[in-house]
Amino acid sequence: MDCTPPENRIASLFAALSPREGIPLPGRGQTLARWQLLSAVAATHGAVVIKLFEAHADALAILAEVAHATAAADTTWAIWAAEPPDARVGMTAMPGEPDEAQCRLALQAGMAGMAGMAGMAGMAGPLTPVRLHGRKAWCSGAAAVSHALLTCRDEAGSARLALIDARAPGVTVTGDGWHAVGMRDTGSGDVLLDDCAALCIGGPGAYIDRPGFWHGGAGIAACWYGAVTPLARAVRDTVQRHQNPHAAAHLGAIDGELRAAAALLRETAAWIDAHPAADAFVPAMRVRAVVEAAARRVMHRAGNVLGAGPLCRDQRLAQLYADLPVFLRQSHAERDQAALGARLADDAGGPAFEHAL
Repeated sequence: MDCTPPENRIASLFAALSPREGIPLPGRGQTLARWQLLSAVAATHGAVVIKLFEAHADALAILAEVAHATAAADTTWAIWAAEPPDARVGMTAMPGEPDEAQCRLALQAGMAGMAGMAGMAGMAGPLTPVRLHGRKAWCSGAAAVSHALLTCRDEAGSARLALIDARAPGVTVTGDGWHAVGMRDTGSGDVLLDDCAALCIGGPGAYIDRPGFWHGGAGIAACWYGAVTPLARAVRDTVQRHQNPHAAAHLGAIDGELRAAAALLRETAAWIDAHPAADAFVPAMRVRAVVEAAARRVMHRAGNVLGAGPLCRDQRLAQLYADLPVFLRQSHAERDQAALGARLADDAGGPAFEHAL
């Protein structure tokens, strides 16, 4: 049994997964390379690891976009943005202007790009030392990460984005609200914040009202794609061993599903790089819908081919079938499709609704 503390295992894993030159940022000409990395991590390490790694990568992209900052190499990050009605975090400003004390907090947060910047010169938008209080739900990796970005509400009720040291005083990680079987090891329980020191970065709406919000939302589809590919390989192996025509038919259908999904992922990545400041809602929601549907059909066909034996006796396949249904529920199914359809109806005849080959 590996007795290494989870935070050390996560930090070591993230360091091993990250390219030497860093994780490519979306919308800067390397979106496809970023998604290829996410897909490869998902295919190799499974849904739990990619869920945590993608959140880490997303947090780094948010820091770059909103704060013009980079994280220290030995830090691991999460982004906690769920806001159910019974678990919202409040924010109160600390008195005074940003000063050396704020710089020290930034240093504590491991943000290498901010270190030593007196008055935080070059930062994008307001940067304010604050205190956080309340309950945050769905906090994936809370027991393992070193730092987190989280959404909260200021005294006027506006949505804000704050940065915390996840191991600092005032932060209590709990297992409340997390009784999952699938994706169990993400540890996505509640975090309690009690007068927790934080940095508020950006202005109101900084998290959602930025081009990169939908870049990140689209990137989730690359994770789903990679996570389901081991099932396709398992089906191929079965066909090679048994030469069953019904299994071969499923393999042919699976190949078509994944090829089509991959083509749309590449198209969407190219669109984002060509339009980095544009609203990417439609491309993101479209690729999420297509990849989710493909992943669900691949799971169904693979289950028909593999039968109960491998799904019970092969630990990796069994874990995939437990994790993937939960992982795919980052999509909101028909609610997301309805939102996409409504936007397409508004943009009918425009570039968002173009079917010409």
